[in-house]
Amino acid sequence: MIEAKEILKILPHAFPFLLVDRILEVEPGKRIVGIKNVTYNEPFFPGHFPGQPIMPGVLIVEAIAQTAGVLAFKSIPEEYFKKMKEDQEKAVYFLGLDHVRFRKPVIPGDQLRLEVEVTRQRQSIWGFRGKALVDGKVVAEAELLAMMGEGK
Repeated sequence: MIEAKEILKILPHAFPFLLVDRILEVEPGKRIVGIKNVTYNEPFFPGHFPGQPIMPGVLIVEAIAQTAGVLAFKSIPEEYFKKMKEDQEKAVYFLGLDHVRFRKPVIPGDQLRLEVEVTRQRQSIWGFRGKALVDGKVVAEAELLAMMGEGK
């Protein structure tokens, strides 16, 4: 299990944009399962929508993408990071989305289970298939394309 403190060391995101609370399972190079607890005090709920809060679909996809990013980092051999200059940060860049579908609204009190699997990996390019579930039912799914690169 990977807790939020370690996720913050892996991903370049911070509050309020870190959308993964915990990693339950990880099989490097294969699959990962993460959790996002959706609470009423999320910064987007007052405007989306007043009186009927619904988590924006793009943020659900972002949570899937962040989970995929953790999987990519956990799948890369340490030698890759040793080759980088000391002042360079590692980063996963989102390149594209395909076959995005939203099945049900996500509301405060829901817990998103984020399941992501690697569909391809060639050099620095990664393909993922991910889905978000609430109570065992798919609420969103997408195919993602990403690139492992060097940050600032």
